[in-house]
Amino acid sequence: MSFDYDLFVIGGGSGGVRAARIAASQHGAKVAIAEESRFGGTCVIRGCVPKKLMIFASTAPAAAAEARGYGWADAQAGEFDWPAFREKLRAELSRLEGLYEGGLVTAGVTLYRARARLDDHHTVVLSTGERFTARHILIAVGGRPSLPGIPGEELAMISDDLFEMERLPRRVLVVGGGFIACEYSTILNGLGCETTLCHRGDKVLRGFDGEGRTLVTHQLENIGVRLRLESAPTRLEREGDGLRVSFSDGGAESFDAVMLAVGRHPYTGGLGLENTGVRLGRRGEIVVDEWSQTSVPSIFAVGDVTDRVNLTPVAIREGHAFADTVFGAQPRRVDHGLIASAVYVRPHELGTVGLTEEEAAERGPIEVYEARFRPMRSLFAGSEARALMKLIVCTETRRVLGCHIFAPEAGEMIQLVAVAVGMGATKEQFDATVAVHPTLAEELVTMRAPVRRAGGATA
Repeated sequence: MSFDYDLFVIGGGSGGVRAARIAASQHGAKVAIAEESRFGGTCVIRGCVPKKLMIFASTAPAAAAEARGYGWADAQAGEFDWPAFREKLRAELSRLEGLYEGGLVTAGVTLYRARARLDDHHTVVLSTGERFTARHILIAVGGRPSLPGIPGEELAMISDDLFEMERLPRRVLVVGGGFIACEYSTILNGLGCETTLCHRGDKVLRGFDGEGRTLVTHQLENIGVRLRLESAPTRLEREGDGLRVSFSDGGAESFDAVMLAVGRHPYTGGLGLENTGVRLGRRGEIVVDEWSQTSVPSIFAVGDVTDRVNLTPVAIREGHAFADTVFGAQPRRVDHGLIASAVYVRPHELGTVGLTEEEAAERGPIEVYEARFRPMRSLFAGSEARALMKLIVCTETRRVLGCHIFAPEAGEMIQLVAVAVGMGATKEQFDATVAVHPTLAEELVTMRAPVRRAGGATA
């Protein structure tokens, strides 16, 4: 049977674009890709990139305060011009989108701006009415923000809406306790909004290391974010130009805007998967094997739609491995077991790689090494903020099982630590590394005595 394409990719985000480009440019495949919105996907258009730029913008008041601590008596951030920033942000995202499209065109990939669905194991139907056949189909449609299922939720924003606001709200409620909710609370607070974070748990960032969770929770409060913990909204109602929110603890408050950040789910609705026999998991995710292959041999899936590790670099790695395996005769699998990540809260970020202390203690005897201190830079300026460097070490093998950093630019540091941890470095190899002084990161190689033992080790 002849096909229109060797590969048809559904979804123009990071994973789909990488797979399409590598399959076409490096392996000579005839490739098409369909995207219903904008090329670049969640990360470039609605997530990582605009979020990080907004984080940078939100740090100006703190930077001015620090400058005054260093003798710049007249340092002031001034008034934030949201419309001017938003227009510049839009221009930057359009530039990046153009780079994504240009890379695909240069690679020889055919682009379709349309919603795609599957008609059978080898056939794709576009919202334009066009039909194409492909030897292989890759689904890379990502995820979408979830909703809590409460009355009036349609009145709230989701994280995608933040970059398109006409004006900044004076009083805003952020609902959720994950990294998106924490980061956007940090942003809105830094831009001058009176920000409240509502979360049903007793601390934020469920699933992260316990000490890191505590530190981020306290930092949010210390920078001025008001916390409503162990509470959840039960109803949203229009009140003039704002919203009236009722909470599970019996209280009610008024806000100018509400942003829901209660998680994300795979975007599998309307894909026509029922026409193919592709198996879905409990959360609607496409179930794949270690090669990103679905239950249908001709159909593959990568990225957030598979709900494995929902991070942009992971989707890129999965897409590249798929293209090499299927079209390049270079079988490659992605190891999802050891992936570094960072939560971009301010002034201190949380960087993490490997096991949390709680996870490691469940597996066997461990030693925990910690350094808590006030960083030189912020200490001199008058800040009381404390940093944390934490290593979790297997008592028997001496391997570093996990590292957690709560400090300025922790994301930059954890990227480098991840190389050593991924190579199986031992605590003694960390100790043998000469420190770079004076730096924050030198604490990672100067901690000599464990602060505690757990998981069956002798205290």
